[in-house]
Amino acid sequence: MNSWPVGLVFPGQGTQRQGMGEPWRDTPSWDITEEVSLATGEDLAELLLHTPSEELRRTDLAQLTVFTVAVMAHAEAVRRGLLTGPVAACAGHSLGEYAALTAAGALPLADAATLVAARGRAMQAAAQQREGTMGVLVRAPLAEVEQLVGRVREAGAPVWVANVNGPGQIVVSGSPEAIEHISEEASSIGARMIRLQVGGAFHSPYMEPAAEALRIALKNTSFAPRHTPVVANVDAEPYSGDGDWAELGTRQLTSPVQWERSVHTLTGPLGCRRLVEFGHGRTLAGLIRRIVPETEVVSVDSPDALDQLQP
Repeated sequence: MNSWPVGLVFPGQGTQRQGMGEPWRDTPSWDITEEVSLATGEDLAELLLHTPSEELRRTDLAQLTVFTVAVMAHAEAVRRGLLTGPVAACAGHSLGEYAALTAAGALPLADAATLVAARGRAMQAAAQQREGTMGVLVRAPLAEVEQLVGRVREAGAPVWVANVNGPGQIVVSGSPEAIEHISEEASSIGARMIRLQVGGAFHSPYMEPAAEALRIALKNTSFAPRHTPVVANVDAEPYSGDGDWAELGTRQLTSPVQWERSVHTLTGPLGCRRLVEFGHGRTLAGLIRRIVPETEVVSVDSPDALDQLQP
């Protein structure tokens, strides 16, 4: 089994919780918190151990904490020599793309952390300029969600598809009024809406100011000319050094996250027979099981969970 091609996946914002770093505190990989703190000017140990969940909802802090736990979990697996199968590719959901780029060798840790901090600040500032929110439509096909979103937008309420997470789970993003309108109309397509506790209308045109700010940071960052393929959110295509990550990362802020297609890329053309999720929680594993139920998926959300990777 361990000779099968493996894909590594990393979660995005929304998985942060108070004390999320506690399981990793006594591992050698905990030293990563110091490096991320130096690169970003934030006290990651304090954020990961003591900061209340309510405060961690702040976009810039949420992104740093989720990123740091994901790279710690991956680093500990590497340190213990547990990734024995060939790693065919990496992918991350939204923010998780930066952990994927780190694991793939496209970015050094300090550079990736710096970009995550810049991204979080830019998204928070954009959200303060224009109030927005998000919601998940469950049990509805993508085509019907797109039609509903189009009707509401044509009626003057700004709303867009933000994440295509998997069968029957589509995230929409826009103004509070538009999201309320979508919620009221959800039953017309056999769906129901779950509101997301987020600070803005992410992956929509509301993030254009953030995209412009992030573009500058990305352009000033050097990506490795060759690295393990990373499947990009914006088009679900793998890039191994031939991609313009400055452009891909900029587009990601205002474009839908094509997660369902990305998982099919990992398990189809890239041949991944096993997917390993690194980071807090097991959100991606749940989505993957709905997208490709025949594919083995493992969540590494604590040092104890690393035992699942044993040969």
